[in-house]
Amino acid sequence: MTFKALLVDKTEDGTTHASVEEIGEDRLPDGNVTVSVEYSTLNYKDGLCLGPGGGLVKTYPHVPGIDFAGTVDESSDDWYKPGDKVVLTGWRVGEVWWGGYAQKACVKGEWLVPLPDGLTTRDAMAVGTAGFTAMLAVMALEDHGLTPDKGPVLVTGAAGGVGSVAVAILAHLGYEVAAVTGRESTWDYLKALGASRIVPRDDVAETVKRPLETETWAGCIDAVGGPMLARILGQMKYGCSVATIGLAGGANLPASVIPFILRGVNLLGIDSVMRPYDDRIRAWERIARDLPMDKLNAMVHLATLADLPSLGADILKGQVKGRVVVDVNA
Repeated sequence: MTFKALLVDKTEDGTTHASVEEIGEDRLPDGNVTVSVEYSTLNYKDGLCLGPGGGLVKTYPHVPGIDFAGTVDESSDDWYKPGDKVVLTGWRVGEVWWGGYAQKACVKGEWLVPLPDGLTTRDAMAVGTAGFTAMLAVMALEDHGLTPDKGPVLVTGAAGGVGSVAVAILAHLGYEVAAVTGRESTWDYLKALGASRIVPRDDVAETVKRPLETETWAGCIDAVGGPMLARILGQMKYGCSVATIGLAGGANLPASVIPFILRGVNLLGIDSVMRPYDDRIRAWERIARDLPMDKLNAMVHLATLADLPSLGADILKGQVKGRVVVDVNA
């Protein structure tokens, strides 16, 4: 039996190329659950894996795709049986392990979660790793005391995948959401998701000499990092938290310790890759309940496997808005 997959390979001179090919099931990795993939998504990591040099890929040829949803075909794991609907995010699938840019995937059962009630596989990938990470960030802020009455919540990189879902969730929960973006063309889009205020990126893009500014934000979900995150730390209200989930603006943090010491600010690192099973179930249950599906669908763009090489380049340049859902069978 063969199936269609987007295969990335490397030539002798070190360059990589991606193409849709028919490959045999005997080439699947040695997992204990085989899934007929229905949908995957496009994430920043996928762009890295598809780009020149292969980014996070260790061995070639390789099938990228860090998340997917579909139906179990075969299973030797007691938790899953043929016909079960499942979702996968994380566990370095699509990086080290062959991923979701194919009509078949073979993984370890412990990496899967059941598809939540009320969601289709397409819905689950409209959420995808980005939405799952956004919900983890919201949960972390709430676990550290954030409530709607505390004041506005800032979302950086708001027009991207994580930011878009974060804006929609927070607004649905009754929070006042301020969305940071560098593209004026996204303002109406963000307001439609529920943002009550647009913050131009240049207003918070650079650090300042003062380690503390006016207390402004009751919480923040930051997808950018770098100087922007350093600036925002000095604008947080006393005892409030920033959930950091990305580094599009750089991995270095040119910040002072003063916001942490004098204002008791918390910096919460959000990892979605190795998250324990119970946390995953809790997050997906919250997604099914607290993410407005009408707003989610409004941010979705459908794509095919053949579209992914060019879309991967676009996401690395910050030119993808919202969520790209990949129909692997189209």
